Amino acid sequence: MKLKDRIGLNQKPVAPSAESEPAAPRPAAQAWERTADRAYQDLKLRIHRLLLDRVDLGNLARMDLNQAENELRAAITELLGELAVPLSHRDRENLREEILHEVYGLGPIEPLLRDPEISDILVNTARQVYIERHGKLEPTTVMFRNDAHLLQIIDRIVSKVGRRIDESSPMVDARLPDGSRVNAIIPPLALDGPIMSIRRFGRAPMMIDDLIRVGALTPEMGMVLQAMVRARLNILVSGGTGSGKTTLLNALSSFIPDGERIVTVEDSAELQLQQPHVVRLETRPPNIEGRGEVTARDLVRNCLRMRPDRIVVGEVRGAEVLDMLQAMNTGHDGSISTVHANSARDSIARLEMMMQMCGFELPSRAMRQQISSALDLVVQTARMSDGSRKVMAITEVVGMEGDTIMLQELFTFTRDGVDKDGRIAGRFASTGIRPHFTERLKSSSHAIDPKILEYLN
Repeated sequence: MKLKDRIGLNQKPVAPSAESEPAAPRPAAQAWERTADRAYQDLKLRIHRLLLDRVDLGNLARMDLNQAENELRAAITELLGELAVPLSHRDRENLREEILHEVYGLGPIEPLLRDPEISDILVNTARQVYIERHGKLEPTTVMFRNDAHLLQIIDRIVSKVGRRIDESSPMVDARLPDGSRVNAIIPPLALDGPIMSIRRFGRAPMMIDDLIRVGALTPEMGMVLQAMVRARLNILVSGGTGSGKTTLLNALSSFIPDGERIVTVEDSAELQLQQPHVVRLETRPPNIEGRGEVTARDLVRNCLRMRPDRIVVGEVRGAEVLDMLQAMNTGHDGSISTVHANSARDSIARLEMMMQMCGFELPSRAMRQQISSALDLVVQTARMSDGSRKVMAITEVVGMEGDTIMLQELFTFTRDGVDKDGRIAGRFASTGIRPHFTERLKSSSHAIDPKILEYLN
């Protein structure tokens, strides 16, 4: 079957016009410069438009993805031949791949999304893209044609998850099919042009063994955390932006038995739970008339009616904290959540502050009693200056003494300095304190070796 019969390509020759004749490409060794070369961008845009005009998208939609890509490659090759563009074989391949990214992927950033070493992609307007690799930021030569091109890519992302972005709603949170988190903000809020940030998540979530291997915590700390999750202790993971809270939350959730029903609540779905019985809930922003919003608090309330064994709240940011703490206090043990804070003590203060956003004037002592009786453990994470992420402390919530919530650290990380390679030098240590939940671990048949908790420095 001919190409035109398979994908509806009209093989009428296209004569190159004088005004759009592209300049001769530069040597392949200077391929990075072609990204900024206007003639190269014009050529790619022209072929892309011709391709869309001459290909039957209905036929493509009915094809397997690999078959459709092969057909498009063949169509692009024919167009390049008709245009008589003087490109080397390598340049033609690069051009074909870039056009395919425009049709099926996310344009210029598609190669970045395929690099497993990149953890963040930061698009600072159409002319500047940064990436984070191994915890370090570095610039790239990737660029978009213009702001309209970048807006088109952003709209392609958010429309797939039922969200929108325009002047009336210029901020949006979304996600990619692999679970990566996307945030976009456009003019008039972004003064220089559209901005997009992509937080990458690996196809396979990191487990505790992976975190131990990269030095985020010790095997002894991993054993304690495993016992705590299996014994259904309520855990709060605290840390700053990019400190590994979600990664650790995924790792902790792997210890939940397969026979339990887990309900997750998130603003933008990014958790990668591996159990077979997981119900995922996601908030919804208001529509253009300002209606239809579903908040995290609404979802937390609703999940209590869904017979959950465990409730996992991706991150507490507001009034939903009260419903989450009440759930922990009313038979939903083993719940896990995260919060933005710089220390265990700060995380408790943030929970108290968010409880005041619920619209009720609760006494400070009542709020602290609610927090202390609901939480058993706070796990503090941090991102170090060398880009590494570590569990800085595992802290037990002991209870109330007067009007103060009592905390005691079980494990800590002490920073000693920086080695000759610029990496953070330090050591994990057990404080030697016997936690109050030891008997609870024994009664649930998840006791840990007492030697693990002995003082170690």
